[in-house]
Amino acid sequence: IAAGDLVFEPISPRSGVWAEPAMVNKAAKEFEDTEKMIGAAEKLYGEYRWGRYDMLVLPPSFPFGGMENPRLTFATPTVIVGDKSLVSLVAHELAHSWSGNLVTNASWKDIWLNEGFTTYVQARITEALYGQEAAEMEREIDQTDLLNEVKDMSPADQALALPPLNERDPDDALSQVAYVKGAWFLQFLEQRFGREVFDPFLRGWFDDHAFQSANTDQFVEYLKKNLLPKNPTAVSDAELHAWLEEPGIPSFAPKARSRGFAVVDTARIAWLGSEQLPSNQVTSQWTTQEWVRFIDGLGKTVPVAKLEQLDKGYHFTGTPNGEIAMRWYPLAIRSGYTQAQPAAGEFIQKVGRRKLILPIYAELLKTPEGLAFAKEVFAKAKPGYHPITTASVADMIAKAEAAPKP
Repeated sequence: IAAGDLVFEPISPRSGVWAEPAMVNKAAKEFEDTEKMIGAAEKLYGEYRWGRYDMLVLPPSFPFGGMENPRLTFATPTVIVGDKSLVSLVAHELAHSWSGNLVTNASWKDIWLNEGFTTYVQARITEALYGQEAAEMEREIDQTDLLNEVKDMSPADQALALPPLNERDPDDALSQVAYVKGAWFLQFLEQRFGREVFDPFLRGWFDDHAFQSANTDQFVEYLKKNLLPKNPTAVSDAELHAWLEEPGIPSFAPKARSRGFAVVDTARIAWLGSEQLPSNQVTSQWTTQEWVRFIDGLGKTVPVAKLEQLDKGYHFTGTPNGEIAMRWYPLAIRSGYTQAQPAAGEFIQKVGRRKLILPIYAELLKTPEGLAFAKEVFAKAKPGYHPITTASVADMIAKAEAAPKP
């Protein structure tokens, strides 16, 4: 249920956007490819069975990217950046109309059947509309982030087939493993069998389990009955076990490789060596994903003078793009670039999406001065945060305050 000063802007006869009057036209323009996304998914996985696919753009305090309510996805406004570079979120929530809403994970320990399948389908929709390179960039960013995340995770939480959660909060076990490792496993199967075999298999999974719950054992049984016999030597039992039961990413996993990122890496390396910023001719066409790659490759810290040069050239401080902000501000804080701190505070006060703001809070909480600043900002932000975000930030601050002082 949503209540507010909301107006509707149609995108197609079966899709449109609900939003506040000041946001609705901008949102409809950003999401204008939604009907094409529905068509691309239907071509791959069968009829869209929910009648309408509308979206509601929520305030910036919404704690998630989106929530795939059938017929009315709730979406964050942080993906509306003007160039459609973040609309894969729409593709993701739409993909849930097959994986998650049509075929639902039977328990939270089987969450990869929801989020992994959805992330895989999202990439296929992105590729169909925006090309293989766009999808490959997003895959490579996701895979890089996952490999960094699992370094600090318990081995049990790194498996796709999680052990029973018992009394554990499912949120505590949910990570990028379900999303990215799950999608990576399906990409592995696609590569081994070819799309001409794998696509009908996945469509069959959705059709045969429509409006039902399913668990990992059921998927493995379906896999062994309907896919593996198509090419009995394509995947071994040991490889299947590595994906589902073992921690980490298997050494034989096919890694995403973006050609465009090679250009970004070259530009960054040239700047670090010469102090000559990449020319506007190179960067003017960069999407969010390319800027993310540029910042991610800068290392843990960067000399303040160089950050000043970057900021003067590209205006990262104050950016409305959350994917850039969540990387730029932690880098600035770690590096002692204090000029960016007020803007970082404004960003985490205005935005409540946990993915975007928790990395910034985490970096602030590492020093006494940062902790004091974070508490000050949180006090101002708390009335506008969603309770889920409030609880997350409060827990982080409490742990930082309880930590032994050096």
